[in-house]
Amino acid sequence: MNILSAGRFRTTDTLEAGLCIRLNSSVRIPWVRNYFVFISRIGNGLVWYSILLALPLLGGRSMIPATLQLAVTALAGVLIYKLCKLALVRERPFVTHASIVCIGRPLDRGSFPSGHTLHAVSFTILLGSIYAPSLWLMIPLALSMGLSRVVLGHHYPTDVLAGAIIGAELASVSLMLLPNGLPAGY
Repeated sequence: MNILSAGRFRTTDTLEAGLCIRLNSSVRIPWVRNYFVFISRIGNGLVWYSILLALPLLGGRSMIPATLQLAVTALAGVLIYKLCKLALVRERPFVTHASIVCIGRPLDRGSFPSGHTLHAVSFTILLGSIYAPSLWLMIPLALSMGLSRVVLGHHYPTDVLAGAIIGAELASVSLMLLPNGLPAGY
């Protein structure tokens, strides 16, 4: 980490530490720990890949354009959050604050932004535009996914907020460029 990056988040890290510590302390309760570990693990890709496979299997060929839209949006999300993590180096809360316990293994070193939250929000918005009743499942999943990041000690709340904003913007651009999963004018 370079000196510029080291100081970039110092103030917000300090301001958010108390909330991170309080939320992270809930992992002492076994069902809380198990729930958020499960949510985190499926957010590593399993739930998103399953959705990409399920759409054409359940909806037939008509779901292929929407599936491709979700896949392309997800790939764009990976690129964006990886570039952000390289450019805006922020240590994870458990690295900066000894009283925060890391549960599970983070996928990478950087904390800002939360890729789990980015994908949860973008998939929620895109799936909601395809099939509105899916929101009953997707909204609680996205909220749990975001909360899991702080509870497990992997992210600060602003990492989660940034991931949610990027995910929402990415989904909005995707819907603007490809309404209903189809190229404009198709």
